[in-house]
Amino acid sequence: MLLKLGIPAGSLQEATFELFRKSGYNVSVQPRSYVPSIDDDEIECLLIRAQEMARYVASEALDAGLTGHDWIVETQSDVCEVAELRFSKVSRRPVRWVLCVPEDSPIKTVADLQGKHIATEGVGLTTQFLAKHGVTAHVEFSWGATEVKPPKLADAIVEVTETGSSLKANKLRIVAEVLQSTTRFIANHQAYQDPWKKQKIDDIVLMLRATMAAEGKTGLMMNVSKEKLQEIIQVLPALKNPTVSPLSDGQWFSVSTIIDESIVRTLIPKLKILGATGIVEFPITKIID
Repeated sequence: MLLKLGIPAGSLQEATFELFRKSGYNVSVQPRSYVPSIDDDEIECLLIRAQEMARYVASEALDAGLTGHDWIVETQSDVCEVAELRFSKVSRRPVRWVLCVPEDSPIKTVADLQGKHIATEGVGLTTQFLAKHGVTAHVEFSWGATEVKPPKLADAIVEVTETGSSLKANKLRIVAEVLQSTTRFIANHQAYQDPWKKQKIDDIVLMLRATMAAEGKTGLMMNVSKEKLQEIIQVLPALKNPTVSPLSDGQWFSVSTIIDESIVRTLIPKLKILGATGIVEFPITKIID
């Protein structure tokens, strides 16, 4: 059997490839090709724009894929959201769809947009947002460079942002947040009811989540004398609890733990002062609860 898997083309493509590689799936694609190779004979990949992914998964052209929650909302696709995967081209923060106007615009609230023109790539999600606020406006699809359209070509825009830097550069002011979105691993309902495909999808999601959980983590291992053990454990942060194993002489213990990489440079000198020896830092590639 084959699992037909959609990989998002465009801004998320390289971040997705890298996540899969770290998770144990070697994915690559030739220039100008839309059929990536993967070192798993049970998976067939296809590069699809994130904007279209949910439609193709819902129609069963694909069994599963990765796309943003925003594009599921935009296309109103009936898919199974198997997992939330917080990664993007810039950070692990959710992206935000925001309603913006020029800094000097008289528009202050969503209600002020009644009868106005709004440019956006997310026509569906914008229309749904306005309907919730009882506002009727002219929502027009934007093919790009949306930030430069107000005030001459539109009264307002709805645009996606991660850092807000582009909005500031174009002297735009946020009126309201329309939607927050993160990447989702989705499947069509028929595929996810098939035992083999469901297991395959769940296995992939397990490895992707394990890789993401390990980001920014590192392992520490050391030897600690019996009299110093409790003192060191008290200063040693851990994912849950440190693993403590007695050594053969009964007077020393091997202690290992998983910590944030950011504190290693201050923690190791402290452990050395407290009497830990044989301190070893080792990489953590996956964490599975």
